[in-house]
Amino acid sequence: MKELTKAEEQVMQILWKKGEAFVKEIVDEFEDNKPAYTTIATILKILETKGFVSHHEFGKMYKFFPIIDKDEYGRKYLNNFAKNYFNSSFKKIASFFVEDNEVSVNELEEIRRIIDKEIKSKRAE
Repeated sequence: MKELTKAEEQVMQILWKKGEAFVKEIVDEFEDNKPAYTTIATILKILETKGFVSHHEFGKMYKFFPIIDKDEYGRKYLNNFAKNYFNSSFKKIASFFVEDNEVSVNELEEIRRIIDKEIKSKRAE
């Protein structure tokens, strides 16, 4: 699966939220500096070529919908991110986020609960 450009990801976020949409509906979702209709149509053609979206035809109009799940893409993207920036070390990732970002005590405790639960599950296997 290929990575999305920023513009492609913006369009995909809209499609993941809406489920399906015509080009005009996607353009209308942008709040400031709305892109041109033709720009969004071009991005959708690229996304279709990359295998991220498909469409239904309604006369001369196309209604686009995602064929790649948001969670599936997110997992793939995060794995590539971890590989490229942290040598696939989740320990380094966790350290980065905990040390370099303002993580509240509540969030840290919740992360600990999630990790403890996963440890118990893996030990039971």
